[in-house]
Amino acid sequence: MGIKFNSFFREELSVIDIQVAMEHGEITSKELTMYYLHRIAKHDQSGRKINSMLEINPEAIFIAEALDEERVSKGARGPLHGIPVVLKDNIETKDFMHTSAGAIALENYVAGQDAFLVKKLREAGAVILGKANMTELANGMSSTMWAGYSSRGGQTLNPYGDSELFVGGSSSGSAVAVASNFAVLSIGTETDASILSPAITNSVVGIKPTVGLISRRGIIPFTYSQDTAGPMARTVTDAAILLGVLTGVDKADVATYKCESKIHQDYSIFLDDIGLKGARIGVYTNASKTYYDSKEYDETLFKKAIQALKEQGAVIIEDIDIPSFHRDWKWGVPQYEFKHSLNNFLINLPSHMPVHSISELIQFNKLSEEKSLKYGQDKLESKENLANTLRDPDYLNAKLEDLYFSQEQGIDYTLKKYDLDAIVFPSYIGSTISAKAGYPSIAVPAGYMENGRPFGITFAGTAFSEDVLIKLAFSFEQATKLRKAPKLS
Repeated sequence: MGIKFNSFFREELSVIDIQVAMEHGEITSKELTMYYLHRIAKHDQSGRKINSMLEINPEAIFIAEALDEERVSKGARGPLHGIPVVLKDNIETKDFMHTSAGAIALENYVAGQDAFLVKKLREAGAVILGKANMTELANGMSSTMWAGYSSRGGQTLNPYGDSELFVGGSSSGSAVAVASNFAVLSIGTETDASILSPAITNSVVGIKPTVGLISRRGIIPFTYSQDTAGPMARTVTDAAILLGVLTGVDKADVATYKCESKIHQDYSIFLDDIGLKGARIGVYTNASKTYYDSKEYDETLFKKAIQALKEQGAVIIEDIDIPSFHRDWKWGVPQYEFKHSLNNFLINLPSHMPVHSISELIQFNKLSEEKSLKYGQDKLESKENLANTLRDPDYLNAKLEDLYFSQEQGIDYTLKKYDLDAIVFPSYIGSTISAKAGYPSIAVPAGYMENGRPFGITFAGTAFSEDVLIKLAFSFEQATKLRKAPKLS
């Protein structure tokens, strides 16, 4: 006989559904946590073998029980009280779980403190359910490595198709975990497309916030300039609720200082059914021919999405121009900052860890080649000869050009020229210019291609325009209701 669960439990439960049920005593956080652990056991390492989870928090049920007791004795802390959340494996937790960014060399690393965002989650009453698989070192390992693969965790699969269907990277496990109903919410991180890409390809909502809105402390880094964590969920509502919990000024992260007057503690107040009415939205249709010929694009679905925006009262400006979109973006910033930031992280690891620099990591991987180097490590090795300093003229010029051409000659220029509230892109083709600018984007499901592959659109805006983007995305989601759960059985 298998475990029998309360009839309340079904796929696609939302934060609000769950909170109402908990308040009425229909379910407990313990039961909810057990339900998601049951689904993980059934589909992640057995059944379809989705392979999105790297570790499960051995204390998750105890945490849920304590939160149930607190709800009875003191009341709920807020909308995340008792809600299970999955974290990408590059986010540090001070518990029995490891933080490895998918690397074998870091598989025994136990952090000495919670990441700032994890502290915020615990304070909000969330249950940290586990760590999600990811593209190793946030795709800093190999140019031939498949998205969603790590040496420690293997290959994450897209729940909407066979093993060949693109899963997106590098927050693939975080997207797949919520798409597959292994948790209510998850956290991903993005340097360029790492939240937006897996959100689109796994038919979930992903918010890549303004850099600095969420503290970067306690996240294994890729860059200083572009890194940010962000929420992933099945609905815009749930993603907005989670975003409000994650934001805050962190004394240990200077990037958050500028946010103090711009942070909203509750982004759910911007959820507006008629949020598209009168909104001026520019449609970007001038991507490369390679993109339009690829499996990423579906013209019919994109046109339907734009039509839906019009039907909801949006003022659509077609074929807008973003002057710098096709410029030859230099990659000096991620190149130099990856080496500098990752070396700074590694050198501070405890003395018993086997690596304390990128050079040592490269050598470690060579000695465990069978486990660690299925796809090689050409990206890592290319950093070895770079100077470990950020005074290089190529780096400094790239950093300045990135900001100037992505902001003043990019997104801000276009928003001002056409008097726009936001720009809409098919799929996630706007990720690079938004990433270089440090500006926010939100990815939303927009249907399914003939082969079952999910398609989505991305709303992008200027710094700290998360409130506007959430309003637009929610209105689109409510008007279309295009998301369908994947069939795992």
